[in-house]
Amino acid sequence: MCPKAFVLGHPIRHSKSPLLHQAAYRVLGEPISYRRLETSQEQLEQVFASYGPSDGTRGFSVTMPLKEKVKDYLDRLTPLAQLVGVVNTVYWRPSLEGRQVAWGHNSDLAGIVNALRQAGFEGAPLNPAILGGGSTARAALTALALMGARQVHVLVRDASRAAGLEQTAQTLGVRLLFAPLSDFAGTYESYDVLISSLPAGAADHLLDQAPQEPQAGLLLDVSYDPWPSPLALAWEARGGKVTSGLEMLVYQALDQVKLFSGRPLGQALPQQEQVLAAMRQAVGLEVTGFVPEILNHLD
Repeated sequence: MCPKAFVLGHPIRHSKSPLLHQAAYRVLGEPISYRRLETSQEQLEQVFASYGPSDGTRGFSVTMPLKEKVKDYLDRLTPLAQLVGVVNTVYWRPSLEGRQVAWGHNSDLAGIVNALRQAGFEGAPLNPAILGGGSTARAALTALALMGARQVHVLVRDASRAAGLEQTAQTLGVRLLFAPLSDFAGTYESYDVLISSLPAGAADHLLDQAPQEPQAGLLLDVSYDPWPSPLALAWEARGGKVTSGLEMLVYQALDQVKLFSGRPLGQALPQQEQVLAAMRQAVGLEVTGFVPEILNHLD
């Protein structure tokens, strides 16, 4: 059986995850095949029935719209996945009784923290903000809390639809300050860190009416296609610094590579510098030599 892993989601045809994983496994000498597997919520049960340790499947990368539904098919969650409340990584490990246990993890946390750190942000965010209130926003909130934030602004169209985000905030002990998206143009300059979790196109015109004063902080726009996004261009025009969701994708994939190749999250990969260089080159990013931070994992 050839060891294999998949990225699940719908739609999934434009995912860059295969490029990242295949580049990493080549450097590591791991014969793991990694492919896209178009999967809707209704198809999840069949996917778990068809793929698993018995046929060599090492794990799944999980994207929209499956990050919450996938928990129904798991045995355990890592501590970080418990904090977030959503899962983007599935992998198997043997229990003490020898049974294969399906674990859920959230590697978006490592992706977000390291994207911000590589962009030069040091210390704790003092006045951070998030655009959007969905599952990626929950990961963004948790990442900001792990970096030391105790209060986070959340700008959404409808705060009543952000119940999951409020649940995550309660678990973390973080205060949320909700505001409508329409307020963003008048408040953007006050945020030292802004994470946009909105889908491509949804944030394009949010700064159209904002003054062009050089006061913006650091923006991580999770949407990276196209790049630079209109939001990123508008942010830079106002003196801000930007980093793309592609940086986040690299660092979240690094943790998945560890798990799918049977290695612990709390240690660097063998040849990690070369692995990261290959991953970055595979998706057109400059090789930087940045050493990613390892979050406080409990494997």
